[in-house]
Amino acid sequence: MTESPSPKVSKDQLAVTEKIDSMPEPYRSVARRLHHTILSAGPKLKPRLWYGMPGYATARSAPVLVFFRLDDDLMSVGITEKAYRAPGPDAPDTLMPCAWFLTELDDAGADRIAEVVRAAFAE
Repeated sequence: MTESPSPKVSKDQLAVTEKIDSMPEPYRSVARRLHHTILSAGPKLKPRLWYGMPGYATARSAPVLVFFRLDDDLMSVGITEKAYRAPGPDAPDTLMPCAWFLTELDDAGADRIAEVVRAAFAE
């Protein structure tokens, strides 16, 4: 028997879905794919509104690790300071990427975002 989500979790999920649905195209389609990509890469993540936009944390009361925003016709996706970050080939020095702008989301972009989400939990 699977546990049904708590009313607060369901309310949070609904609020995120409504926020995404309220976005104008083409951002709505990008946001839907981002939402699916983030939840697929981080199945333990719980969506909720964070500063009025979708954010994802490991628990309702835990800090947001991954987010995306739409501001002034500019969509961005990023990780917060609470996500695990380690320099890699993309960041050979102390300056590490934490946010990216996008106008569309192709398969390669979705794969890269999934890598970022999975890495946010690697400690």
